[in-house]
Amino acid sequence: MAGQSSSIMLECDCLAHRFGNAADNSCRQPRYPTDMTDAEWATVRPLLPVPGWMRGRGGQPEAYCHQAILDAIRYLVDNGIKWRAMPAGFPPWDRVYAFFRRWRENALVKEFHDRLRGQARERAGREVEPSAGVIDSQSVKADAVVGCDSRGFDGGKLINSRKRHIVVDTHGLLLGVMVTGADIGDRPAAQVLLEQAAGAHHRLALVWADGGYTGSLVEYCLATLALVRAIIKCSDDVKGFVVVPKRWIVERFFAHLMRTRRLVRDFERRTASAEAMVYWSMISLMTRRLARPRPQPA
Repeated sequence: MAGQSSSIMLECDCLAHRFGNAADNSCRQPRYPTDMTDAEWATVRPLLPVPGWMRGRGGQPEAYCHQAILDAIRYLVDNGIKWRAMPAGFPPWDRVYAFFRRWRENALVKEFHDRLRGQARERAGREVEPSAGVIDSQSVKADAVVGCDSRGFDGGKLINSRKRHIVVDTHGLLLGVMVTGADIGDRPAAQVLLEQAAGAHHRLALVWADGGYTGSLVEYCLATLALVRAIIKCSDDVKGFVVVPKRWIVERFFAHLMRTRRLVRDFERRTASAEAMVYWSMISLMTRRLARPRPQPA
């Protein structure tokens, strides 16, 4: 079928094949819907961070194809399986998890995600760095493996859970994420998250939010971060469901996360892993978008 990925050949151009030991292991035949197509791999390959063992930071050269490992992580995130339940066609689960952990601890997953977001914004005719964003939070039930130190009770939704604090741009692409216990209020969490977002995105000047982000947070953002906080509230006269301007962008983002089965609940022991799962979900979304053929002008 046109556009579908062919088998990973020994002459694969990933760094593990070219400079590592990936040629010593057998190749796999793509068989799952989450496997990258040739067009996706061509988009992803130039943006992958250079491994530490190639930059003189020690460690052994990787023994498994980068494309196969990325496909394995995409499969896990999209289907919500356990690490030890990784299908036999992928590299061993402990090698895939070691790759995931290394990228999480060295912030490589965020670096890779940000490169893809920059290309996605350029393709949409926007500047690489955004000037406006939308902030909101989402409470999700926490699995039994989540410790008491990183979970809490959400009095509004009456669940013992974790909370994802999210900032997205006006295209719904992720700018920052922070996972906390659900008992952490939106305002103190937003103060930390917006400080991180403003430091990473120097053009960010305007952030839309709902009524839960009022109070002293507005003055703090303006005085300390040079951010204008625009509060968008629903009218008291409106009944039923209505699309609220700007806020629908972040709600659509949460809807995408809920289509990723690993994110329907929080299964991660560490909040850093929960944040990494959000980045991996968005990486899959953006690679699919970037691999689509550009529309031809009429």
